Amino acid sequence: MAIKSVRYLKDLEKVIYDTNWYKKSDNFPVYYMSRGVKERGAWRYDTTIIPSKMLGVEYVKTQGHRHIGADNEVYSVLSGVAIFFLQRIIKKKVVDAYAVKAKKGESVILPSHYGHITINSTSKPLRLANWIRNKSRSSYSYIGRMRGGCYYYLKSGWKKNKHYKQIPPLRFEKPIKNIPPNFFS
Repeated sequence: MAIKSVRYLKDLEKVIYDTNWYKKSDNFPVYYMSRGVKERGAWRYDTTIIPSKMLGVEYVKTQGHRHIGADNEVYSVLSGVAIFFLQRIIKKKVVDAYAVKAKKGESVILPSHYGHITINSTSKPLRLANWIRNKSRSSYSYIGRMRGGCYYYLKSGWKKNKHYKQIPPLRFEKPIKNIPPNFFS
């Protein structure tokens, strides 16, 4: 049975770029999750809905986390357009940062050990589905401690997060059309 939950603005307090806007805002639902909608062997299927909103000057996004004890994860866009932001941290240093823009019917494989944030920069709701190993756990601590990912996506474009000492150049990758048949092996 699916476990439904909601992330509220107060849950994202540590990762909001526009802190002045945040201080003046009332709490509201930012996005909705259903975990364990179905299973396929050791894999769990989840869904997420991210309504179109602005968080001050920043596009609406997920809280951001990385997985512990997980293999790769795959996200598919069911409707809308997603920007997936990923970063790899080794010894408290960001060694890689990239973004993938995906639309309905496209997917993105998120490599294990990468933190990730999903962004909705459109005027329509974003609906996503993902497959992840049942045994994985999420860690929100590093991204929270650093006040977000090493880049924010604002109305004005990508902006480096000043709380990181060194940030690699942001690169851009393309989504995939189909989940590889051997992904679940």
